[in-house]
Order: sequence, then structure tokens, then C-alpha cells
Amino acid sequence: MNWRKITFVVVALIILLGGSAALSMLFVSLKPEPPRMPDNRMKRFVKAETVAYTDIVSPLAREGRMVTSNEVMLVAEAAGKILSGEVPLRKGTSFRKGQLIASIYSDEVELAIKARKSHYLTTLSNLLPDIKMDFPSRYETYLQFFNMIEMDKTLPELPEIKDEQLKIFLSSRSVISEYYGIQQDEKRLERHKLFAPFNGTVAQVNFEVGAYVNTGGQIAKLIRTDELEVEVPVENSQSQWIKTGDKVQVFSQNREIVKTGVVVRKSDFVDPSSQGRSIFVRVNNSIGEEIYTGEYKLVVFPGQVIQKAMEIPRNAVFNSNEVFTIVDGKLKKKTINVLKWNETTLIFNGLEEGEKIVAEPLINAKENSPVGILGEDLPTQQNGAGKKGNPNS
Repeated sequence: MNWRKITFVVVALIILLGGSAALSMLFVSLKPEPPRMPDNRMKRFVKAETVAYTDIVSPLAREGRMVTSNEVMLVAEAAGKILSGEVPLRKGTSFRKGQLIASIYSDEVELAIKARKSHYLTTLSNLLPDIKMDFPSRYETYLQFFNMIEMDKTLPELPEIKDEQLKIFLSSRSVISEYYGIQQDEKRLERHKLFAPFNGTVAQVNFEVGAYVNTGGQIAKLIRTDELEVEVPVENSQSQWIKTGDKVQVFSQNREIVKTGVVVRKSDFVDPSSQGRSIFVRVNNSIGEEIYTGEYKLVVFPGQVIQKAMEIPRNAVFNSNEVFTIVDGKLKKKTINVLKWNETTLIFNGLEEGEKIVAEPLINAKENSPVGILGEDLPTQQNGAGKKGNPNS
């Protein structure tokens, strides 16, 4: 093939391709332009609220576990055999304050005290004639003291000694030292009886009736039941809204109120695992429906007054502190100052009053997108269609 034929083929191909392109452009120009949707149909219609600040009291609800307000270990202060008291020494036994829970065998100690009192009476009887002769004004007082001493009762109060000579006389006969020695033995005898320090129940028994226990032995664990506490873990950021002395409501699982209580203390440390503080609420269990240690209850704290703030749904906020506002019919991102997070809402400030804030979550929304406000911008005849076509409804 010589160069003339090659040139002819190339020119023919160029003419063919150019003609095809020209025909394509001609056909495209002849195609009618599709009608465009009106601008109002391209808008996204959203629920919006006008920013207006007021004073808000926002309650805080959290779950907590009932715990006893008092828990003590019943410890033996004397060695000996355990004897039964006024209530059975069994796990789960209920008792009242002041009831005898158990006692330690004390017959030998009682006899030793009686013998010592008998010796003390002998000493006083030998001294009474001398007191009558040397201190006649005090004779009747000490005679009455002598007559008041009984073997099965504690010693009466020792008469006051103002006369220095009488004090020397009584001290030289060991009347004063023996008196306090007997009182010391009586105190030791009291340690053989173990009384209930509060209304409660026996939670644990380590030594049963009939067992021998040494001094310091842990006989049983007692827990208080007429006064309980709810230990409520609260996020550290939310605990600032709870104050000691706040009155709260305690609800059951079915949201029925069962008790009222009061905040008695807040922990001064944060649990590293939950990053929360423990709030303790005291509940009187002697009135109304009985509640039990270990139960979980819903506690509603009243909250404090938050001044000049507004409340909106939590899902209207994204990136923790950003919201959409509506400016000249378009979406604008703005940052808010979140004051308090609730279960479904949050309380904030930081926007100018009168601004329009979007009060619902928006999917695939971009800044500067045109929007209309439901109930304001949407025409009445298009309300139904507009709501139906809203991808966020």
C-alpha cells in the first residue's frame, strides 16, 4: 500500500468519526429538557423550636441497691459456753432493739461478785461503830448505804466524801478501793450478756447455742432492717445536681412509689470502673410497704434549679454538643453548652434567644441544605405529602 492509499484511509476515518459526533450532538439538542421540580418540593421539612430560656428543675432517676444502714458483728467479750437468749440464734431470725440475743455462761463470775460483796459488807459493819463515834453527822448516810447493798443488784452510789479526815479513815480501811473493785467486776459480768443494738435480723451465725467461744470470737452478724439505705451510683458529671439533705422518691420496678427518703451522704471518690460516685439515700422501713436488703429500686432525685436554660431531645444533638439551626431557610451547624444530660433530653444554653433550633434527628443532612419548618413553611394543602416524604419521620 503506497502513501496515497494510507492518506485516503486516514482522511475517511476522520470524516466518519467527525460526522458521527456531529449527529450525536444534534440528536441530544433535539431532546426536550425534562421539567424541574419546584423548589418547595426539594426542601426537607423539619420540626423546629424557638430558643427561649427559662429556669428548669430537672429530676434525675437512677437505679440503686438496698443496703442496711447498720451492720455489726456480735463479738464475745468473755470466754465461755454460749447460752440461748430471748430469740433463737439462727440465720434469718428477727429481733427488736434491747432483746437478749445470747449470753455467755457467767455463774462463776456471779458467785465471785457475791462473795466479794459479802466481804465488803463485813468491812462496813465493822466500821459503822467507829463512824458513829468519830463522824456522827455521816453515820446515818453510811448506815443507809450499808442497808442498800443487795447481793443480786449492782452497788448503790457511794456517798460523797467531803470531810478530809473521813476520806483518810475510809481509804485506810480499803472501803473506797474495794467499792470500785466490785464495780469493775459488775462491768465484766455485763459483758456476758449480748443485747440487740437495733431492730434487725441475724444475717450470719458462726457459733450456735451450746458452743464454747473465746474472748473476741465472732458469734453472729446482725443487720438493721427498720432503717435501710439505697446505694445509687451516679455519673460524676451528674452528681453535682444532688445535694445532701435532698428528699427523694423510691419506686419499685413497676414504677409505683414505695417510700420516700433523704440523701444522707455522697462518696468523696469516683469508682474507677464506672466513673461514678455513690449516693446514699436513707429510707425508713418501719412505715408502709416493707422493703428488703439486696433489692434494686428506682430513685428519683429532685434536682436543682438550672437558670436560663432550655430542654430539647437528646437525639437532636450530634458530635456531643452540635445542633442544626435554621438561618434564612438553610441548615447551619452551631455549638451549644450542654448543662445536663437526661435519659431522653438534655438541658443547654449558648444560643441566642429567638433562634430556630432543629428538635429532631436528621439523616444525611448537610449544612446549607434548604429546609422548611413543619407547621410554618409547609403549605396547608401539602402538609400530608410533605410529612409522608420526610425521611426522618
